[in-house]
Amino acid sequence: MGIHRQLCFLASLVLVIHAAPTLKPADDYKIAKEYLMSFYNLVYKPPNPTDRQPDPLPSKLEEMQKFFGLTVTGTLNRETLEVMKKPRCGVPDVAAYSTFGGRPKWQTNKLTYRIVNYTPDMTKAEVDQSMEKALQVWANVTPLRFTRINSGTADIMISFATRDHGDAQPFDGPLGTLAHAFAPSPGIGGDAHFDDDELFTLRSSRGHVLFLVAAHEFGHSLGLSHSDVSGALMFPTYSFTDPDSFSLPSDDIRGIQSLYGPPDPEPKNTPCRQVWDAVTTFKGETIFFKDSFFWRRSPSRSVARLPIKSFWPNAPDNIDAAYEDPVQDKLFLFKGKQVWAFNDRNLEPGYPKPLSSFGLPVSVTKVDAAVHNKNSGKTLLFFDIYYYSYDEREEKMDRGNPKRVENGFPGLTGEVTAICNNTKKLFYGANLFEFSSSNRNLIRLLKSDYFLPC
Repeated sequence: MGIHRQLCFLASLVLVIHAAPTLKPADDYKIAKEYLMSFYNLVYKPPNPTDRQPDPLPSKLEEMQKFFGLTVTGTLNRETLEVMKKPRCGVPDVAAYSTFGGRPKWQTNKLTYRIVNYTPDMTKAEVDQSMEKALQVWANVTPLRFTRINSGTADIMISFATRDHGDAQPFDGPLGTLAHAFAPSPGIGGDAHFDDDELFTLRSSRGHVLFLVAAHEFGHSLGLSHSDVSGALMFPTYSFTDPDSFSLPSDDIRGIQSLYGPPDPEPKNTPCRQVWDAVTTFKGETIFFKDSFFWRRSPSRSVARLPIKSFWPNAPDNIDAAYEDPVQDKLFLFKGKQVWAFNDRNLEPGYPKPLSSFGLPVSVTKVDAAVHNKNSGKTLLFFDIYYYSYDEREEKMDRGNPKRVENGFPGLTGEVTAICNNTKKLFYGANLFEFSSSNRNLIRLLKSDYFLPC
């Protein structure tokens, strides 16, 4: 394009958007035009005196300003331009809060997801944790449940990419579009793509918190479009929130429940007689873990059922074991080959850590049950038909590990599934064995609901 044609183009663009008398830089108009083309379906043509069709640019500016709660002028002012320059989701906006056109939704409440690749900005464990936590945001308020798979095609395929990545929606480099996702449908539907030219973080405000970006994108994956409510998770632009204190706003809850309904009601009778994932004490209460929930039994014997992530946002679901060390004021949760440590609700720095941080050998692939004795300072870690004794104060394993469960707890010959109350009560499947605290003789055999509350 020659210099004369460029000047004519810029002059016509100034007239079309009714700019203030002071000429704006050309880059600002380019940003505005591309923004409206990307997110408000603007089909731009330079003005033509013989064309009697009204120019669409002012109306698109008004639409964008109305959506963001700005002063509706139809002109490109500083306030409008500042919003356009904010990092945001790559999914186009709509005129008001709604689901995608046609209200697409998944026809099942059991969905799968797969993390295809990783960003170099974070460890794999941090990415895994962020994605799991982001999906749990929606599972907490709906009947939806998510299962991760490591191969094949999942309902929600998660990947990191840059620029043109094969879906006809190329990314634009740093500090623009952060990610985009596709509404439920066959093929690419549900998939979420993250721009790897951005800096993603676990919880730092320097960069973009992956959990927050992913939780927004998964809203699209489930059928939500953008919200025009400032502060909603589904608002188009990114804003930092401490992920450890994140709570899903009511606007988003109403939106997702309009598609999938509220969580399944809790059974009238608490499901006691079952195999618990883990049991532990915690600040004077007894905590029972099962799937993505935990039950709190207070000294008054009242019981409350809550999602695990509503209390420990950084904790995994479906944990294997748990124990409290009141001297350190820490709660430890185990899942697979990792352990998480919490001070109250806060994840301790450096966690999750591998099981080897306890001195466990690589042959131990999970911890089936764990318990701490505050008098001795010892923690017992159970795996298969063995258990290990760990000295919390010395931070090392005791001599003579491992030991067979049946030698330390006569009458038990298999895998301990949960344990509580200073090794006095061991859960063995749906049964509960109570031992003497002095010599570990078996006192009685009960059903697991006898001590629920334990």
